[in-house]
Amino acid sequence: MRLVSLAPSATATLSAMGAVGDLVGATVHCDLAGVDTEPERVGGWLNADVDAVAALDPALVLTSDALQRETRDELRERGLAVHHSEPGTLEEAIDGFAELGRAVGHAEAGAELAADARERLRAVRAAVADEPRPTVYCEEWADPPMAAGNWVPEAVAAAGGAYPFAAPGERSGEVRREEVVAADPEYVILHPCGKGDRADPEAFRNRGWALDAEIHVVDDSLLNQPSPNLIAGVERLAAVLHGVDPAA
Repeated sequence: MRLVSLAPSATATLSAMGAVGDLVGATVHCDLAGVDTEPERVGGWLNADVDAVAALDPALVLTSDALQRETRDELRERGLAVHHSEPGTLEEAIDGFAELGRAVGHAEAGAELAADARERLRAVRAAVADEPRPTVYCEEWADPPMAAGNWVPEAVAAAGGAYPFAAPGERSGEVRREEVVAADPEYVILHPCGKGDRADPEAFRNRGWALDAEIHVVDDSLLNQPSPNLIAGVERLAAVLHGVDPAA
């Protein structure tokens, strides 16, 4: 099946289910490390080259998030089949693994991936069940400061933390210094979108927010991306908050 992925989360999910070799096109933001024959790069996540996508004659194009709705619609207007995903919660993200598997002809692998994700989450929750629940502030963007939403509140809860900055499924949004200071977080998690693990804790400290909190940088793909990387993100948070390794 000739696939084009315009969503890094879809590419990561295909990779986890052993189907990344079906890609004939992907964005410059998709991680294709270890792929024997790299597919053609067709622009970025928010500026995909639709002509280049169409020229690849894909059987299916993969898109994700509300920010790609216009791209999805343009592709469909050109007669291309599109599988579009917009998970808002942790459970919806995991359901998406199986849905993607069915869409690309790897239903069994997708179902196994979803089942494995749920089992890993169960192990994390069990490992932190008796631990205190420190307050955590997760920042998805620095200028202006934005508290992470979507599945991140549930990820923090699963890892044994408290997250008063957004409700599960609520979009990430700008946050005021006063809100963060009032919540008095014990941990600050920096995972700015598109920056990988290159956030600068010193820049955060220099804001003058005067928080008595540990500051940690987490690769943005582990918290911002609704792929199996998100489960690794929950495990990473559990290690930060409680020194827990569920796989041990």
